[in-house]
Amino acid sequence: MSSAPLTLTAPKRLPLAAQTAAVIRTALEKGSWKELVPSERRLAEMLRISRPTIRAALHLLAKEGLIEIRPGRRNRLLSRPKRRAASRSRLVVLVAHETVSHFTHPFYKDIGEMRAHLHEQGFTTEFLLCPPRGTLAQRRVEEFLRQNRVFCCALIAANKGLQQWFCEHAIPALVVGSCHAGVRLPSVEVDYRLVCRHAAGIFLHKGHRRLVLVIPNSSAAGDLASERGFLEAIEQGGHRLDARGTVLRHDGTAEDITSRLDVLFNSANAPTALLVAKIPHAFIVLIYLLKRGLAVPDSVSFIARDHDRIFEMVRPPVAHYTLEDGAFERRLSRLMLQLVNQGYLDPEPHLIFPKFFLGGTVRQFDSPSE
Repeated sequence: MSSAPLTLTAPKRLPLAAQTAAVIRTALEKGSWKELVPSERRLAEMLRISRPTIRAALHLLAKEGLIEIRPGRRNRLLSRPKRRAASRSRLVVLVAHETVSHFTHPFYKDIGEMRAHLHEQGFTTEFLLCPPRGTLAQRRVEEFLRQNRVFCCALIAANKGLQQWFCEHAIPALVVGSCHAGVRLPSVEVDYRLVCRHAAGIFLHKGHRRLVLVIPNSSAAGDLASERGFLEAIEQGGHRLDARGTVLRHDGTAEDITSRLDVLFNSANAPTALLVAKIPHAFIVLIYLLKRGLAVPDSVSFIARDHDRIFEMVRPPVAHYTLEDGAFERRLSRLMLQLVNQGYLDPEPHLIFPKFFLGGTVRQFDSPSE
């Protein structure tokens, strides 16, 4: 009778930062240093390892409570381990201002894939819903962190106050979205500033002089970046045509969007080119133009900032920006795995620029009557 085949699991290779932290931890156990840990540069020379890896290893040790990170000064030894440090927390918290049901399907899928990758690494994930206004979000997070051992966090489209709170408290976190001005945290996002700058540039190249960006009146960093990119394009390239750029901010409802569009299209200088953020709002604007009898692109050129598969199925296909399948999920998962394995990420943006799908909703504007 043959025995069942033996199943072996290959050992996982530890990230270099974790290996480096183990080496430094052993040196701490042996009492190699009394009060201060050698500088990053000195440790890099001693171990022949890059300074970013040393920095990540030191943040792992700081997470264990062994050392205190002191920017601009040598790091201080807090406690000398007599045995291997206790196992770290395996909880990753996803902090958001909206419930999962409000996520778009592609974004919900990206978050789900990231959670699956974390679970494969032995981490559990939990959503923490925080109010979007005032300081309630910071208090909610502070209370949760006090009651639970949390390894790191993902901040999903977090407002400026919450991002600043994480930055000030040096809690390992990745911003899923754009960082607000003055906030230094690692982030991953579509480069909305460049997208809207590119879209406005296309309109200007086609001869349009009355451009409008239709965007929610929100404090979301990605929307603020969109406005900056749009206005930069008008400022830098619109002077040749005496072009004007208008930012139409709305509250997200069809009533508010249509009433604000009425004001623009009833004016003497009605817009000839619309750039619209958010998928639901793009459809609201398209239906508005249809009801008003404004043909796209004969009367008004149209670009959607974001992607929906139906944009490629209608006739004419709607011009929009689209990411390669899985591009955002791969980048997001890779960064989160780096964060949980190293305990630290450099505070820099990781921006993804989508491809432009021209479609058939943009045309040359050559009317001499404008």
